Amino acid sequence: MSFVHLHVHTEYSLLDGFSNIRRLVKRAKEMDMPALAITDHGSMYGVVEFYNAAIDNGIKPIIGIEAYLAARGMKSKNPQYDKKSSHILLLAENQQGYQNLLKLASAAQIEGFYYYPRIDHEILAQHSEGIICTTGCMSAEIPRMIKEGRLAEAQKRLDWYFEVFGYENFFFELQDHNIKELEKINQTLLAYRKRYGANCIATNDVHYINPEDAPLQDLLLAIQTGCLLTDPNRMRMSDASFYLRSHEEMARIFSEIPEAVNNTLQIAERCSVDLSFKGYHLPEFEVPEGYDARSYLRMLCEEGLKRRYDSRANNQEVIERLNYELDIIHRMGFDTYFLIVWDLCRYARSQRIWYNARGSAAGSIVAYTLDITLVDPIDHGLIFERFLNPGRISMPDIDLDFRDDRRAEMMEYTAQKYGDDKVAQIITFGTLGARAAIRDVGRVKDIPLNEVDKVARLIPNVPGKPVSIGEAVNSVRELRELYNSTPFIQELVDTATTDIRRILEET
Repeated sequence: MSFVHLHVHTEYSLLDGFSNIRRLVKRAKEMDMPALAITDHGSMYGVVEFYNAAIDNGIKPIIGIEAYLAARGMKSKNPQYDKKSSHILLLAENQQGYQNLLKLASAAQIEGFYYYPRIDHEILAQHSEGIICTTGCMSAEIPRMIKEGRLAEAQKRLDWYFEVFGYENFFFELQDHNIKELEKINQTLLAYRKRYGANCIATNDVHYINPEDAPLQDLLLAIQTGCLLTDPNRMRMSDASFYLRSHEEMARIFSEIPEAVNNTLQIAERCSVDLSFKGYHLPEFEVPEGYDARSYLRMLCEEGLKRRYDSRANNQEVIERLNYELDIIHRMGFDTYFLIVWDLCRYARSQRIWYNARGSAAGSIVAYTLDITLVDPIDHGLIFERFLNPGRISMPDIDLDFRDDRRAEMMEYTAQKYGDDKVAQIITFGTLGARAAIRDVGRVKDIPLNEVDKVARLIPNVPGKPVSIGEAVNSVRELRELYNSTPFIQELVDTATTDIRRILEET
């Protein structure tokens, strides 16, 4: 007997989920769970990190998303009708399902975003292959109709889901939290299950790992909504049950419907997605007739050698360095990579778009002769192996900066030359810095601004070397004295960091 959590929010459900991915997976392993899902709100930002953590811990990763379903169409953006969306839980059964989840998540952000990244029924039907769908949580479409007494409408919508996903891929989802409407919703879903002859699953709407994390997740919600913790009307969870419950707890809660617990294991067995990304996948680069990627790269470098070094172009040290780098680049399979970067820089120069290369690429004479970098690595004694090491096979990393107001031109050229399916924008996530964490926590706890600001200012602000709150308490005498002598300051600091006590005890 076992149970698998299929409705799980991580820290990538921003300011809502309080589950650090590595700690979440570690806890699942401690509980002897064979698999675990990730279903963040409207996004798949944490999927690769989650997949790798699960594989490292011997747990089967299940990739999913709790998408936002537009009230009308995903392109409708009327504040009177379209401000609120419903939820829908989607799990990838196979690689096709994973690709479809990516398409849905991307379309939600690019085409459907309005308060939330939204999809609609039309696009969901277009990309339903390989996906397992459920009725979702209490904020989902079917449960919301049941809650509002719109039963005929709910049954009509269920007919649509079964038609789109099939009886084997659509499940009635049952949850048990301290919400009075849930009992009615569950009973109605069970009645529908009998009518349709379909299956059900039991889930816990996981937003944090342990019960004691509930106050911290509640604080995140207050930060997200800009409310004080004391505000009686703010959004909050109903109780402290939104944690990673054990199999025993779930079996006890759903003892009258044991198949709902067992079916989670069946879904876990069905879901199989491989995100190991073996090898490198570079776009094709067309070279002139009579060349291959290796010979064309050499020709460009030799031309650049004459331009860059002039009378020193035949210098033995220069020639040996070029041959050495070109040999390593070819043996590692990166001739095409350098040609693509050269092409982007060539285009930028032809359009008078300023660019600059940062980082260890300055140690490459190949990059220098291709006009990718501006620094002569020989004259400055720069080491090529810091950039590309034959003993550690990994992709080269040439960071190019382009002027902001013409960046779109570079993206358009790249998409036209190599295909828009080969071009993507990336996102980076920043965590709250020490001072910002103190100020946010102080604000929602309604601590006087001057007191919060006094604590924040005592935390050193070292450019390029962030100082944690725990390190600041340990190293700044005035802050440590405040922490030890003032209870509400101690509560503020303890709440703003999760490792303060451990750091203090170690020092």
